[in-house]
Amino acid sequence: MLTIPNIINLPQKLHQAQIDFYQKHKYIKIKQVFDPETIAFFNREISQKVAQMKQEDTPLEKRDTYGKAFLQLFNLWRENETIKALVFSKRLASIAAQLMEAEGVRLYHDQALFKEAGGGITPWHADQYYWPLATDKTITAWIPLQETPLEMGPLEFSAGSHQIVEGRDLAISDESEEKIHAKLRVTDFEHIIEPFDIGEVSFHSGWVFHRAGANQTDQVRKVMTVIYMDKDMKLKQPENDGQMNDWNTWCPGAKVGEIIESPLNPVLYEI
Repeated sequence: MLTIPNIINLPQKLHQAQIDFYQKHKYIKIKQVFDPETIAFFNREISQKVAQMKQEDTPLEKRDTYGKAFLQLFNLWRENETIKALVFSKRLASIAAQLMEAEGVRLYHDQALFKEAGGGITPWHADQYYWPLATDKTITAWIPLQETPLEMGPLEFSAGSHQIVEGRDLAISDESEEKIHAKLRVTDFEHIIEPFDIGEVSFHSGWVFHRAGANQTDQVRKVMTVIYMDKDMKLKQPENDGQMNDWNTWCPGAKVGEIIESPLNPVLYEI
């Protein structure tokens, strides 16, 4: 039986300046959320599960832009009790709740995002295009499972770009990269491109625009993500096929106009 690192369930108290920064820019990077030993522990567990679950056999050069961006596997918490401990981490969930200024957070779902050696860009996009959620009280924890230099394709943000409505109707694609990039070029929103230290975690809103560069190294860029929503989040009427799919997949049985409280969406933390 593996011993889960204790740090994952120790809530982390944020400074008001961090909350204010997030509320203004709708992203934040926080160093030393986890120690290197904890990251190495979950790197081993998640890498093993991804290797078991992945079904992508198409050579990298023959995939479309989305396929080249990363291997994407969902809800690993349902596949592995050790990974579940990270996804249900009170440390991460407490940070998410404070940043969103919510009384508590529910799980929306998790994703492993493994950008293979030589993998392409992740185009500009806003996550909430895919989500049938009634408000913008959503947040994603982006947890690199190794030190992530610029050459490996860390997450990039357009700080404060949640204010832009144009581009919200675009799925991740060559079109979203081109059109959103063109829009951001004529705005004053700062483009944040920085490496991630080991143990550093970023948090971003569902409507802030972000992307990632290509992985120019010979190593896999391994990332685990956890997506949270306000514990009182209600389901909205889906506006596209992606949102309809998410309703059926990540919150089955939820009803439009009611709080999403399916068995897949437990409350992970309350203040």
